[in-house]
Amino acid sequence: MSDVRTEPPSPLAGEGGRASARLFPAVELRGVTLRYGLFTAVENVSLAISKGSFVTLLGPSGCGKTTILRSLAGLVTPTSGEIHIAGRQVNDIPIHQRNIGLVFQNYALFPHKTIHDNVAFGLKYRSVPKHDITRKVKRALDIVRLPGVEKKVPSELSGGQQQRIALARAIVIEPDVLLLDEPLSALDANLREEMRTEIKTIQREVGITTIFVTHDQEEALAMSDRIVVMNQGVVEQEGTPEDVYNAPASRFVASFLGQSNLLEGRVKSVKNGEAKIALKGAADIAVSAPNSLKAGDAVTTIVRAQKIIVGGPSKGLNSIKGKVLTTAYLGGTASYVIEAGPLRLNAINPIAGKVYREGEAVTVNFDPDDCVLLNHDGRRIG
Repeated sequence: MSDVRTEPPSPLAGEGGRASARLFPAVELRGVTLRYGLFTAVENVSLAISKGSFVTLLGPSGCGKTTILRSLAGLVTPTSGEIHIAGRQVNDIPIHQRNIGLVFQNYALFPHKTIHDNVAFGLKYRSVPKHDITRKVKRALDIVRLPGVEKKVPSELSGGQQQRIALARAIVIEPDVLLLDEPLSALDANLREEMRTEIKTIQREVGITTIFVTHDQEEALAMSDRIVVMNQGVVEQEGTPEDVYNAPASRFVASFLGQSNLLEGRVKSVKNGEAKIALKGAADIAVSAPNSLKAGDAVTTIVRAQKIIVGGPSKGLNSIKGKVLTTAYLGGTASYVIEAGPLRLNAINPIAGKVYREGEAVTVNFDPDDCVLLNHDGRRIG
């Protein structure tokens, strides 16, 4: 469960405006299951999301993340379980009464309407007075850093600017929660990176609870306060980006998020919080481990590619000799595949002068504390 915080003031509420503080989570799912006939899209998902936080639902296509977003929006109804937004159960409340902001992958702007009318759309349906609409639209456009575009139409703006207009339209109604469904996937790489920063900056300025759906691990790591990793309709792991990246809870999380080495072996001995692991066909390694492990246990050691250092001092570290199979120059870093007997080790290192070439003999080193152990069921030990 995520921590719960009181709600910050909203810049959209005007000078002196402050949403009343509450102690309940901004969004809560309690045992939510959603089935389509015999197919289970989401199974028994429970989450509590703090007010003002940025939470990403991350996973491959078909994992259930978009289904959860659609159920929060009121576009689909859970088969069982409860959804709470701002402290009230909303299972039977239609989308237009949930006070949520939505931003879609394709922006969904009205091409024939001006930017003012696009942003004002939700306000008009809430019977907001005309003079308040003008003020709120201006404020929303200032927040997304597009002042003075009220009279333009979407076709006169770039893709990134249209994305900001879609964001302005979503936040202008001062929603309880902002839902973002793969909003950056239609942008080119450079603009996508720029918009990551913009969306996160705006979200922090406004203080709005945000739930972001993506399959892009870099987006999730760069933007999130917390990440919920999903697989086949269930939550594999929830935590901060650092926790999920450095301490994956399962083989799936380790494989899906980031680039990992999964080394199969058996425990030879355990002493003082460190296990000696015999890797198949390779040298023994030391791994930080609970003393509950027993000799003979089958384990998988996870080592992130960034934690494997090619060359350099090896004192106190695991060291494995091998040769470079492939080198990929990536500008500030180099990506290597190292052959060490039957092992293929992936390493991503900053470039500090030397780039190792294919066929070159090397020693790779990694710290026992940088390893995570999985049991025979593929779940983290300890």
